[in-house]
Amino acid sequence: MEYLKSPLDPKGETQAFVVQEGWTAADIAQKLEENKIIRSAFIFRQELKKVDSTKIQAGDFIISASMSVNEVINELTQGSVDKKVTLIEGWRVEQMAEELNKKLGIDKAEFITQAKEYEGYLFPDTYFFNPDVAIPDIILTLRNTFNRKISDELKQKIRTKGLTDKEGVILASLIEREARSPKVRTEVAGVLLNRLDQGMKLDIDATVQYAKDSQSLQANPNFNKFWQPITQSEYSSVKSPFNTYLNPGLPPSPIANPSLSSFQAIADADLDSPYLFYFHDAQGNSYYAKTLEQHNENVAKYR
Repeated sequence: MEYLKSPLDPKGETQAFVVQEGWTAADIAQKLEENKIIRSAFIFRQELKKVDSTKIQAGDFIISASMSVNEVINELTQGSVDKKVTLIEGWRVEQMAEELNKKLGIDKAEFITQAKEYEGYLFPDTYFFNPDVAIPDIILTLRNTFNRKISDELKQKIRTKGLTDKEGVILASLIEREARSPKVRTEVAGVLLNRLDQGMKLDIDATVQYAKDSQSLQANPNFNKFWQPITQSEYSSVKSPFNTYLNPGLPPSPIANPSLSSFQAIADADLDSPYLFYFHDAQGNSYYAKTLEQHNENVAKYR
């Protein structure tokens, strides 16, 4: 019996454990066993009967297989420690601020003020933060995750495409907003690299969206309807250095916080690709063309 209550792994690292709304004691015990945190779900339930199990509320907990069953129970009944925050790939800093405010109560304006200069370098992922975490610590966590995920090896592969590290982050942010699957991201990366190489304008809708939204934010700090569809007239009417329909080359800085997949797409892009144009239809299918004439045909046929 004592063996079954002892730590499963004395050297086990701490990990996040999420108790979902509506879980019973049996559900919690089973998940703990499945996640290899405890030896026996049955023993956990027996020990839990000795305390007030209603103290276990839905939430996020930091526990470890190095804990005994009773230590795990103690952690779960003391109340959740960290809050789970999921920051979505392709979000602007302002969207991250909104989610962090919702989950942690942080000051949105202050987060934006401190984080905006790191747009593109705040890695989108699921994090667990103490409710009392300071804004600089949140930013540091996101930046440190970026530095771990975007390895030196990956950076070097991107440099072989003729990009500096900063240009790689900017291009990755464009790809993040322009394509969804890893395959399409790699194909779009090839097209954009070809256009850059030939000195063509990139003509990316997402850059117009970013510029338009940024102007809306200047007029109204509470604006939050990001990435809405744009009209063809806005290609020329939205005046901004970020608008790639008006300005050649890359924008001055990233337009969003990209995923690892978008960086990998640049590294894997085929520089021998003959395509200079791409079009995504309403179903998410992608069509590529070598000439503007072929591109216009794709648009007319598949729009």
